[in-house]
Amino acid sequence: MSVALDHVTRMVEGVATIRDVSLTLERGALSVLLGPTLSGKTSIMRLLAGLDKPTEGRVLVDGKDVTGFDVRKRSVAMVYQQFINYPSLTVYENIASPLRVQRKPKSEIDARVREAARLLKLEPYLDRTPLQLSGGQQQRTAIARALVKGADLVLLDEPLANLDYKLREELRTELPRIFEASGAIFVYATTEPSEALLLGGNTVCLWEGEALQVGETSRVYRHPDTLRVAQVFSDPPLNIVGIEKHGETVRYEAGMQAPAIGLYAALPDGAYRVGFRAHQLELANGQAVHHVFPAEVTVTEITGSESFVHIKRAQTDWVAVLEGVHEFLPGDRIEVALDPADVFVFDMSGRLVAAPGTT
Repeated sequence: MSVALDHVTRMVEGVATIRDVSLTLERGALSVLLGPTLSGKTSIMRLLAGLDKPTEGRVLVDGKDVTGFDVRKRSVAMVYQQFINYPSLTVYENIASPLRVQRKPKSEIDARVREAARLLKLEPYLDRTPLQLSGGQQQRTAIARALVKGADLVLLDEPLANLDYKLREELRTELPRIFEASGAIFVYATTEPSEALLLGGNTVCLWEGEALQVGETSRVYRHPDTLRVAQVFSDPPLNIVGIEKHGETVRYEAGMQAPAIGLYAALPDGAYRVGFRAHQLELANGQAVHHVFPAEVTVTEITGSESFVHIKRAQTDWVAVLEGVHEFLPGDRIEVALDPADVFVFDMSGRLVAAPGTT
């Protein structure tokens, strides 16, 4: 089975929530919709489900146009970030409810409910009601109900967003196993690049209703086609600086000059935008192949294993993720180092011209 959006645009009160998006989703594949709030993730899911109709374009299932088909005529299940369970029913009955609507035999209902409970580690809680469960267990119940329905397409709209950190991490590690065991087409929406990387599969990078780049998740992360894709796929925010290449020298914004080494060496002379992720900055420690920048600390956030150091360099804000505990105070002067072999180089229109591992 395959589900596709064919040049789909969706207008709401004169505003395009989706702009000429084309996607093909295949059975057995997980597709992650990655983008900030209002980038179009939920709008795409509603189109796939049949809850909304496109203003332009078509929705196809196995090549058949189903654009006008009601959601009740589609084999689809959805899970939202606000998990919804029937409070008066047990976990068992919550999971069984779509099968009872389908009038499945009692033996089949029991077998499928218990298999879904096994996949989602809910077997000890089948006789409890939702109010007797933790938030993570309630969300697992909602996911199990979607799985047991046997839908060909399962849509998960930021399903872990309202859970605490520990529960999110636990479910994130379990979901790929559950997806693989199910065999359905899964579409998972998230605002978090780390979640997309953990889930794997393919990622659709979205911005203001446009699908900027589609591909294998790890490749999109390592090789963003544009500066905007790199920004969407970076958390903390991508650090950006302008450079000018002249012969064997690069000049950074604010006048600093350095040797044109690393990815800079092969660039034609001209102006570029350079992006690099927070973990690619280090404290300067005499690294021979690094470019070193003086900076002023504005905020330090210590997580335990890492420190998020917010710095200002020449009126530009950067973030460095440093290993270990670093108790810098606002106003402290430090030097940070960047390896020119570990940056993304974009032309002035924002198109990628060089990336780590491509030279």
